[in-house]
Amino acid sequence: MAREFSRSDRVASQFHKEIADLLRTEVRDPALGMITVSSVEVSKDLAVAKAYVSFLGAQEAPERCIKHLNEWVPQLRHLLGRRIRMRVLPELRFLHDDSIERGLRMDALIDSLHIPPNDTDDGSDPSE
Repeated sequence: MAREFSRSDRVASQFHKEIADLLRTEVRDPALGMITVSSVEVSKDLAVAKAYVSFLGAQEAPERCIKHLNEWVPQLRHLLGRRIRMRVLPELRFLHDDSIERGLRMDALIDSLHIPPNDTDDGSDPSE
């Protein structure tokens, strides 16, 4: 009988919860703003965990925030090792998730479309 979720999916789910909690409680840097973990992907061999994050209210560019956040990786891996019982903890990498920005840009583009108002709002059919 096949399992519903693979082990890498279960590990990714647990990492998502723990990383989000650690970023909220341990990483207190006002330059990063509020950090949101949108998803975590773990390789099939459980060697690498990629955490996709976005920043709200960051004072620096996302690329610099990611670089700064990657400097926290050794401390975060140490804390993750205490919370998650695994023989070998995956290598942790932070990547910027720009889906929120892309969504906001798409929203702005849609809002910027000028749709002329319908002159016949009285309910009558304009083709008549």
